[in-house]
Amino acid sequence: MCRIAAYTGPAIPLENIVTRPHHSLIAQSQHANEAKLAVNGDGFGVAWYGDGAAPGLFRDVLPAWADSNLAHLCRMVRSPHFIAHVRASTVGETSRVNCHPFTHGRWAFCHNGQIPHFAAIRRRLESALPDDLYAARQGTTDSEVIFLTLLAHGLDRDPDAALRQTIAEIGTGDAGPVKLTCCFSDGETLYGFRHASNGTAPTLYVSGALDNGGRGIASEPLCSTGGRWTMIREDTLCRLGPSDHAAQAA
Repeated sequence: MCRIAAYTGPAIPLENIVTRPHHSLIAQSQHANEAKLAVNGDGFGVAWYGDGAAPGLFRDVLPAWADSNLAHLCRMVRSPHFIAHVRASTVGETSRVNCHPFTHGRWAFCHNGQIPHFAAIRRRLESALPDDLYAARQGTTDSEVIFLTLLAHGLDRDPDAALRQTIAEIGTGDAGPVKLTCCFSDGETLYGFRHASNGTAPTLYVSGALDNGGRGIASEPLCSTGGRWTMIREDTLCRLGPSDHAAQAA
């Protein structure tokens, strides 16, 4: 399973979340504590917001710990709002276009989980996409199709409804439970969500106020002060908005 780390608040270097904490995203890429796979080495990516509505995006297929460019980028780039991801692939080969986050317009999205029956529903999901979103697809992952389906169901207007409709459209199959833990943003609000059709969804935590007053969302707490981090409830959308308060709505 993949690992996710995201932030919203006063602008900080990306390294404050991605590389520097005791249990940073880079540390989790090699030593995940709350995943079936301890190592997540099938690529990485980071989407960050600054001037303009659309996020910047940097992705590559190297293991995150092995790319010195990522360390330099995270040290030099400051942002008030960003999402980072390290990948352990389940669907889709290891390629740059299959690395998360995925972006479209002002939105950035990353996912941890899988649709075991994806091969059986892929054509139906793709055919249901509007022409512009169908044309926007670049890779072969179930995660990107989830993102595009969320957009098709009105992610811009109502994220809660878009999630419900997307989960219903994915349905269930005989190959195993659907697991959808994701983090996404429009550049203003940071969202976290967990769902499993059976069993337990992959982990995702939301932080209290960090040292600089910002807030984080991550697959595992980034620091040894675990009390700062609370597991996001399944089938509950966590929002971190401009006022830096978390609101949860079923």
